[in-house]
Amino acid sequence: MGEATTKAAVLQDFLELLEWEIPSNTELEYSVKAFGRTFSVDYSLVLEGAPVAFLEAKGVDTPLTDDHREQIQEYMKSEDVNLGILTNGKEYAFFRRQVIDSKVNVNTLAETTLQNLPNRISILRAFTKEAIQNEEWIDIFNRIEELEDAKSQLERNKGRFAARISENMSDWVSNTISSPAETQAKEMIDRLIQDIETEIVSDGAVSPDEEDDSIPVSVSEVTTDASGDYVIRLQNDGQTLATFGDDYQSKVMAEAVSHLIENYDLISKMDSIPYVPGNKNAVINDHPAHPDNREMKTHRELPDGYYLFTNLSKEDKIRYIRRFAERCGLEVAFEGGW
Repeated sequence: MGEATTKAAVLQDFLELLEWEIPSNTELEYSVKAFGRTFSVDYSLVLEGAPVAFLEAKGVDTPLTDDHREQIQEYMKSEDVNLGILTNGKEYAFFRRQVIDSKVNVNTLAETTLQNLPNRISILRAFTKEAIQNEEWIDIFNRIEELEDAKSQLERNKGRFAARISENMSDWVSNTISSPAETQAKEMIDRLIQDIETEIVSDGAVSPDEEDDSIPVSVSEVTTDASGDYVIRLQNDGQTLATFGDDYQSKVMAEAVSHLIENYDLISKMDSIPYVPGNKNAVINDHPAHPDNREMKTHRELPDGYYLFTNLSKEDKIRYIRRFAERCGLEVAFEGGW
């Protein structure tokens, strides 16, 4: 598709998704001065008669380039517009203009694809008419910047942080736990980094489509043997949808995860397979091995050819089960020995 077809077939719906309407608050071919000449921005999003964001469109058959990025950045600088989107309908780039110590910068907030767009809830929310009108977009992007900074510090100083945690544990408990404490501290920091990445990308939200697909309107309770030492209940708004119980943590965990795969399409909601929450072990993979090809010596087979790593502490099992359930729009309750 060329540019005109892309606008008609894709971008008009995209703008409406963000609550912008033509012509009430969206002006086409808005004139701007840049590079010493006059140009036209494809869409200017307008509030109270003034542009608040620009959307520059290219055809689906035109890959986005650095020249295109420089173009919209210059448009934003010249017209004092704080937000911008560059897209060809398949690729999306989001920009923010900032003035710091009298210096004007336009930074790239995020780049993504059409397929991954539903996962960028934070970015999309910031560009809605309501968020811009209420200046909520500022809080959203400031929060993202704070999270990015925290993530960067954790990545740069992971070894130092883990060593400090290990030292404190040794002082408070015993020197004999120094080595395992440092190892587990590093794994905890890796999990924290991943949680921060998830919040940056998705704002912790589940898209409406995921909610509709993942939670049936009426589901009768699925119950296996719930008399074991460990019981897991998958719930929605307090209603128990499925119950699993066994004397072994690994088995009941595998049963619950298998149910989420078969009935709520858990795998499609994962960021990637293998699912590696730390920097070493895969918790779910499509073959019984970790990313460095070490064998998953302790694992359970899941539906559709996937494998669950079960050599985890009780606390880690609880954390991952809860995380998997949340990705499917469900809550989880633990009973018995948990």
